[in-house]
Amino acid sequence: MWRPNSNAIPCSIATKARTRRADRETPEGGGAAETGTAPEAPAGPDGPGAGDGEPSADWAEPSFETATAMSERLDTDMTNVFPDDATGGERPLDPGLMVGDSWAGSGARSGPGGDDEYNLEAFVAAETSLADHLAEQLALAITDPVRRLIGHYLIDAVDEAGYLRTDLDSVAEKLGCPVALVEEVLAVLQSFDPSGVCARDLRECLAIQLRERDRYDPAMRKLIENIELLARRDFAQLRKLCAVDDEDLVEMIGEIKALDPKPGNRFGSAPVQPVVPDVIVRAGPDGGWLIELNTETLPRVLVNQTYYATVAKGAKGEKDKQYLSDCLQSANWLVKSLDQRAKTIIKVASEIVRQQDAFLAYGVQHLRPLNLRMIADAIGMHESTVSRVTSNKYMATSRGIFEFKYFFTSSIASSEGGEAHSSESVRHRIKDMIDAEAPNDILSDDTIVKLLREAGVDIARRTVAKYREAMNIPSSVQRRREKSLG
Repeated sequence: MWRPNSNAIPCSIATKARTRRADRETPEGGGAAETGTAPEAPAGPDGPGAGDGEPSADWAEPSFETATAMSERLDTDMTNVFPDDATGGERPLDPGLMVGDSWAGSGARSGPGGDDEYNLEAFVAAETSLADHLAEQLALAITDPVRRLIGHYLIDAVDEAGYLRTDLDSVAEKLGCPVALVEEVLAVLQSFDPSGVCARDLRECLAIQLRERDRYDPAMRKLIENIELLARRDFAQLRKLCAVDDEDLVEMIGEIKALDPKPGNRFGSAPVQPVVPDVIVRAGPDGGWLIELNTETLPRVLVNQTYYATVAKGAKGEKDKQYLSDCLQSANWLVKSLDQRAKTIIKVASEIVRQQDAFLAYGVQHLRPLNLRMIADAIGMHESTVSRVTSNKYMATSRGIFEFKYFFTSSIASSEGGEAHSSESVRHRIKDMIDAEAPNDILSDDTIVKLLREAGVDIARRTVAKYREAMNIPSSVQRRREKSLG
């Protein structure tokens, strides 16, 4: 049951809503632009190729044949030559098709008057930030929505030098997931470009780069672990710890100097813009959730009716009165539009919170399957409207700030026709089955499919294999070999 709060804000809308957890079920367990070239002048008696091959100086002048004249000269109907442009009349060919601003592109020239100076800024690509660069790689490296959400959370904690400035235990507690899962996602992030990114300190940053170069041997590991001795230039102690001679130590120090201690700096040092949430979600006193619009992000538009009345009194002509009336109507329309926009945001956010109540209560492992259509059907709006509302909108919760789109996860159908299962919950079922298997009774992928279907999960064998590989779980043959040796 949703009850709007009557707190007034500009645009006169209710900015709070609440939901109860009455219906919550406790989870079982824990195009590139085309670059054309200028068309050549048409070949003919006066065009290029005639005489000595020099092009005519005035070939671009608008002295072209009419459609009828060209048809007579070519002894054919115009539709056989230019079927798309034939009109059957005396319209001359448009020289603008061959020369003009549309050729070079509207953004390339500095003006429409045929100026040859180009605006070079129109060709400069936008600078990519380190966070964007990592997010692009994350989208390709991780498909699991839960792990991807953790990855985005960690990327947000990376500073401009490329170091992760947060504690993994606090991240796991905030997101309600095991620390081991956060460590697995961090290991994937540390394999991204630039080398050494997402390290937690200088030692880890250098070690990542050395591993990628296949130079992290025991001697180099000792040197990295005692990097403070290198800063103090205590070479005698380093030789003793690394068990190398002077020549090898000099070579090792040279390799370290060739590494990048701040891999994120190559993406520039632009100031980081903090994310300002559009919606704030708090736990309510009755066990539900309070959903509130952040008034700091709302445009403040007020119509001064007193000023309008004063100005309208001085209007003498009908034209002046109509102008003032149109201005007032436009202002009122803008206020109503902003009011409707705010109501739509709070409506979509409230439904997301209702659908993902288990995530807010128990953690990231309990994300429910959700898509745009489910939200659209629930609130009685078109799917495209929901898509626009959830774009670049952020929600502040007790577990952190998340973009609206993070709450949309894939689903797996129920074999009994009931409610669909979240892909993440199915992953955990698979993992629990494999962890509980006996050494003499290893579960194959086909057996797991059978057990899941008996439990009401309609899943294909290739999906089980994909989930198993995503969790770094070996095949049944490998597990049988390992457990027999163990």
